[in-house]
Amino acid sequence: MYLQILVEQADSGVESISSEGLAELAGVNAAKVRKDLSYLGSYGTRGVGYEVDYLVYQIRRELGLDHDWPVVIVGAGNLGQALAGYGGFGERGFPVGGIVDIDDAKVDTVVGGARVRHIDELPAIVGAKNISIGVVATPPGAAQDAADRLVRAGVSSILNFAPVVLSVPAGVTVRKVDLAVELQILSYHEQRRSEQRRTNQLRAASGGNMAPVGPSPRSAEARRDASA
Repeated sequence: MYLQILVEQADSGVESISSEGLAELAGVNAAKVRKDLSYLGSYGTRGVGYEVDYLVYQIRRELGLDHDWPVVIVGAGNLGQALAGYGGFGERGFPVGGIVDIDDAKVDTVVGGARVRHIDELPAIVGAKNISIGVVATPPGAAQDAADRLVRAGVSSILNFAPVVLSVPAGVTVRKVDLAVELQILSYHEQRRSEQRRTNQLRAASGGNMAPVGPSPRSAEARRDASA
């Protein structure tokens, strides 16, 4: 998050930034920013702050972004095509090194500048381009097989877009991107806001004399008994 913010600041011509300024942009407090950046051995100058370009360099180095990490995408459906065509990956050091699919109808088509190859060629692609990161963009039923193939090909980090839990050997890292879960989190916050608005409306209608909305002692006791 810090890196994204700092890159945006650098692109805007900002040369230095204070811990307070970075904290405000990141939605945290300045003490946390100073503590986080101290792990990089980076200390700002009092009255000046942090040098943006140098801080970007330090964070990139720590994250292993001082060189490119080509990725291979398994699945050339709508999602795989969208990911392959997204230029942001390459700009951030993750160029698409290949895209594979099991469907012969998709093989040899060009997606995002990359030619789709058959999934049987996955080991050759991984080996030729020294790929260690794979992206699973298949339907749920094919996700585990895609992960197994990636692991056998030598991939040790997997970004999973399929709404399933993957089983991988020890030493293989999996990060899951589940859009439905993210939407559920947002719906939770919207529900809380909606309840608060209704409470405020009822309180206003009662002239501000309405008791706070919440569980009664009896209902809370009942819940404790039920949980016991």
